[in-house]
Parts: sequence; C-alpha cells; structure tokens
Amino acid sequence: MAVVVVTDSSASLPVELVDELDIAVVPLHVLVGDRAIREGADAIDIDYGSDTVTTSAASPGELRAVYEQALARSNGDGVVAVHLSRQLSGTWEAGHQAVRDMDAADRVRLVDSLGAGLATGLPVLAAARRAHSGAALADVYETAVGASSRSRTFVLVNRTEQLRRGGRLSSAAAFFGSELVSKPLLQIVEGRLELREKVRTRSKAYAKLVAAVVDAAGKGGAAVAVQHLGAEDAANTVAAQLRELVPSIHEMIVAEFGPALGVHLGVGAVGVVVVPGGFA
Repeated sequence: MAVVVVTDSSASLPVELVDELDIAVVPLHVLVGDRAIREGADAIDIDYGSDTVTTSAASPGELRAVYEQALARSNGDGVVAVHLSRQLSGTWEAGHQAVRDMDAADRVRLVDSLGAGLATGLPVLAAARRAHSGAALADVYETAVGASSRSRTFVLVNRTEQLRRGGRLSSAAAFFGSELVSKPLLQIVEGRLELREKVRTRSKAYAKLVAAVVDAAGKGGAAVAVQHLGAEDAANTVAAQLRELVPSIHEMIVAEFGPALGVHLGVGAVGVVVVPGGFA
C-alpha cells in the first residue's frame, strides 16, 4: 500500500481531491443548542450570526478510530495526520492523546499545520501527493511540515466579534478590529490569528489583501488557495487578480470555508493562503 494522510474537516479540500488521493477526514463539530453536528458528515443549516452556535474539536476516540483505520489501510506503511493549528483548536492535542493510546504509535506522525482551512488543506494535499508517489513515512511527514512552515494566511472579515467571542483573537486585537475598523485584515502568525492592518473601506481592504499575498508569494512560484463564506464573486475576483500578479502559480484552489470555520469568521469573509515555492 502507501502512507495514508489524515486531516480534519477544517482543511476544506474539494471532495474530488480527497477521493482521488484517499485522504481520510475526521469531522469537527458544530454545536447548535444541544445538537452536535459533524462537519462534512451531517447536514448543517445554521445561522452564522447567532451567538448560540459554536464549535468543538474532534475527540481523541474519534481521531484514534480514524488513525487505526488509516494505519490498517496503509498495510503498516504509516499515517501522517495534519491538523489545524493547536492555537486555534484542541484537535491536535486530541490527536496527540489518541496516538499515545495506540499500539503502533511509532507509525503515526502528527503535524500542526500552523493554520486552518486551506492553510491545513494545502500541506495535506502536498503530503498526500508525496504518499501516492510511494514516498516513505518520514518523507511524507517532512513534506507536510515543510509546506506548513512556509505557508502564509491572510483573512478579510466584516467584524471580529465572533472571533473574539470564540477566543480565537486576542481581546486587544478584537477591540481594534470590531470597534475602530470597518474591514479588519487578519493574518496567521505561528499558528495564532492576529490583526494585521486596519482598513476603512472594502475596496482598500481587498487591495491590501492582494498586495500581502503577492509580497508573500515572492518570485519563485507558489501554491495559492482562496476561501470565502458567502462571497463567491469577491473570491473569484481575488483569485483572478492573483493569477495575473503572482508569477508561476503551481496550484490554485477556490473553495468555501466550512461551517466550523464559518461560525467564527462570519458571512462575507475572504481568505488567501499562499505557499511560496509551491510543492510537488
């Protein structure tokens, strides 16, 4: 067989890529009142603006079950599990606990993607392609770690109140974002979500977003992903601008944020992930 790559549903990869590369996906949970809904497995119809909707990580038991199935499917070649930043979710820690409880823990490697959404998805994609080429466990692991460490993420949101309420943004940054700035531009730094810049108008915010990505991409080519929640036209416009401005885009994915991230980002959010140098 080959090394199997596992991730969580925040990775937001298109279903066709997940199927093509045999990626195993563990659902995160969206909590609506007393209901726990599995992202990607159950039908979800939620009000993204409601303060009664929140999220929770996958449990150690859920992760262990998927890791063990993936290990069996690999015929012992091993598993690389790439999850969203441990600064943003308890999923990585739950995965760490799950691995400790496994008999073949030495055959399962965990990677903190230092991001969320397609900032997790792109390293997953890089690792899964490497696995499908027949690479050994250590090589697949290093591919995921390398793509994660090089990726940069920028997110434009309408307000930061939902992020502050969920504890994903510091109180000071949330204050400046929600009270003084009409369109906060955020970035992920070492796995943490931070305020990058205060922008007054939507048009200027998009220009700042594109400029940040172009600068981060550099001149050596890049893999790029654009995500949105209820802002398809804006995302497509940003993607088109980046295709013109970033030299040698090796990979371009445009997708929606899943519900687990959408609960915190809010409708209208647009984010871009760039991996300078791309990946195999």
